[in-house]
Parts: sequence; C-alpha cells; structure tokens
Amino acid sequence: MNPDLIIKNQRPFFSSFWRKVLLFLSVFGPATITAMADNDAGGVATYSIAGAKLGYPILFLLPVITLLLAVTQEMGMRLTIITRRGLADLIREKFGVKSALFMFGALLVANIGTLVTELSAVKTTSAMFNISPIPAVIAIVLVSFVVITRGNYKFTQNIMLVACLFFLAYIFSAFMAKPDWSMATTNLIWPHGVDFTQSYLRDFLIIGMGVLGTTITPWGQFFISSFASDKKIEKGKVGLSQLETYWGAFLTDFFSFFMIVATAATLYVNRITLVSGEQAALAIQPFAGKMAGMLFAFGILNAGFMGLVVVSLSTAYAFAEFFGVSGSLDDTFKKSKTFYILYGIQLLVAMFIAVFSNVSLFQIAVVTQIINAIALPLVFYYLIKLTSDRNLMGSYVNNGFQKWFSIICSVFIVIASIFTVASIFF
Repeated sequence: MNPDLIIKNQRPFFSSFWRKVLLFLSVFGPATITAMADNDAGGVATYSIAGAKLGYPILFLLPVITLLLAVTQEMGMRLTIITRRGLADLIREKFGVKSALFMFGALLVANIGTLVTELSAVKTTSAMFNISPIPAVIAIVLVSFVVITRGNYKFTQNIMLVACLFFLAYIFSAFMAKPDWSMATTNLIWPHGVDFTQSYLRDFLIIGMGVLGTTITPWGQFFISSFASDKKIEKGKVGLSQLETYWGAFLTDFFSFFMIVATAATLYVNRITLVSGEQAALAIQPFAGKMAGMLFAFGILNAGFMGLVVVSLSTAYAFAEFFGVSGSLDDTFKKSKTFYILYGIQLLVAMFIAVFSNVSLFQIAVVTQIINAIALPLVFYYLIKLTSDRNLMGSYVNNGFQKWFSIICSVFIVIASIFTVASIFF
C-alpha cells in the first residue's frame, strides 16, 4: 500500500487525538493541585508516623480513601462548573448566613493551625541543609506571598504544578529503603503481617483517622471548587475535569504509598517511634542512606511551600465567597484588596507562632488531621445536598453510587470519630 495514503488515512486519528490532549490540558490543574496539596508537611508527618507506628497494614486504607477523595472532589468540581459558583457561595445562599459564619470560622481556625504546621516543618527540616531556621521560615513566607500577589492564575497554577514534580523524591527514598514490596502491595488488599493486639488496633483507629484527615480535608473541598471557578472552565468540558479529578486523587495517594513504605521499611521494622516528619528524614538515614534522608527532607520543604500557598488561598477564596467580596488571582490588588490582605495576614500569624513558639508543633500533626476528619461529615452534607439538587444541577446531579458511597463513608467517619475521641480521652 502507498505510504502516503496510509499517512493521509491516519491524519484524522492523530488530529483528533491531539485535539483531545489540548482540550484536557486546557482544564488540567485545579484537581491535581488540590489533591497533591493534601500531601502537605502535616500530611508527610502523619504518613511518616503511620508507617513507623503501624507498618505496612495502614496501606489497606489507601484505596478506599483514594476513591472517597476522587468522588467528593469530583462533586466539588462538577458543582462549580455547572453552577458557575463556588461551594462557599452556595452554602451561604442555600443554608443561610449562620451556616456560612460557622463554616468559615471553623475553616479559618483549622487552616491557621495547618499553616503553623507547614512552617514548623520548614523550621525544623531546614537545619538538615545547614540553613538557619528563622531566615528559612521568613524566606518561604515571602516567596509564598510574592507568588500570589505579583502573579496571576496561570502563573500560580504553573508554579504549583512544578512543585508537584518534586514529590518524586519520596519514590527514590522508598526504593533506597529496600522494602518488602510483596508485603507492601498485598497490604493494599488486606491488612496482615503484624500482631493485631488491642493496643495496635487502637493506634490503627486513631492514626487511620489522621491519615483520612490529612488526605481528605475540609479546606481541600472548598479550594478545588474556588480554584476551578477562578479558572473559568466551560460547562462542555466537565467530563475532562472529572477525568482530571480521578487522576489527581490517584496521584496523591500514589505518593502517600511511598511515604508510608519508606518509614515502614526502615523505622517500623526496627521499632523506632516518631512524633514528627523531620524525625523520619533523620531516622531513615542509618537504614536507607543519607541521600534517602535528604530526599525525604527536601520533599517536606516542598510540601510545606505548596501547603502554605494552597491552604492560605482556600481561606481567602472562602471568605470572598461567603461574604460576597471580590476574590480572584487574575484581579489586581486594588480590586480584590480584602482577598489578598487576608491571604497575607494568615501567613504572618502562622509565621509568628512558628518562629516564637517553643513547642514542637509537629507533635500535634496527627491530632490536627483527626480534627479535620471529624469536621468532614458536615462539609460532605452540604456538598451532597447541593450536588443532588436537580433544580441546581439539572442532568448533572449525583448518580446513585456517588450519592450513597459518600453518605455511607460519612456515617463511618462519624462513628470512627466518636470511637477515636473516646479512645483518646478514656
């Protein structure tokens, strides 16, 4: 057959393929950035503690958590694209000002705590690179402020996507730890390989809630909605955005898997306990080598920067939507003054607490994530109600699986939260 004829016949296929690629890239960003930012410095600390304390069996939770993250964030993405409004804006309209005030107050307090954790990670981990802690904290706060106030939406999205690439450091650390890959992968299907004592099961419940709380966060549900709204994705591209949401959910727990494996293979098997993520970076060095520890530490610094930007933005976006003021990364400082000022104030408050506090704030990382997990059902309630409203969503309402899977998981989260709080206090 004539080669020219073959190429001519294949052109429609290739042109269609590249057109789909370009369309996908036009919506790519919000879901991936939101999901990856869930692996912030506090998240790294929680995963590290989980691997060191529980070993491989904690990996059993990752598939279900990944699916729940994908389903709920897809709801938030779809809600925004179809209604052209953010989750916070719709909560205020549909559920009243009191609900909006309560949700924003809870979000603000929780996010400040998360930001302090991010900066504590920078403060403690920078020493591994022979960098003075306080200048390192001030520098990363300034960079985070400049990225948002001097750039625009596209610039911020690109910076965050580049930051996502540095999570590859955890894969290298895990391979250097030389884990039992068979044990790690099979624990994704069923938990085994340890003695399931009463004490172990208690720790599994508490730390498991922390893993859930650091992966699926209240701020993440608000951020993906607001960030997608700021990107102004067209209704006709909702299918591509859904695809990206599932990809982002898979990617975040793909890296979480390697964080847990790195610490389980080095620290759990040698019965070395942790209370922080920076300890993990130091502790794995004798077993996996100095390079593995340095890569782990670098990953924490990168996660801290990403968390600072995204978590601060989630509060500023939520405030703008809850109270009806202008807030967009493409707006000038003058037009969205309140939005940018709130963003900066959060960074300053967190910086002062992190710099002048004598407490190792990494110690409260797991507790912070548990609080997030306890708050999740209320956020899910609003999200499920809104995305199941046919008057609001039309033909894009939740299907049966999306609705009931989210409801059932919310019920389990409430029950697990009650048992977790009881086990902590009693």
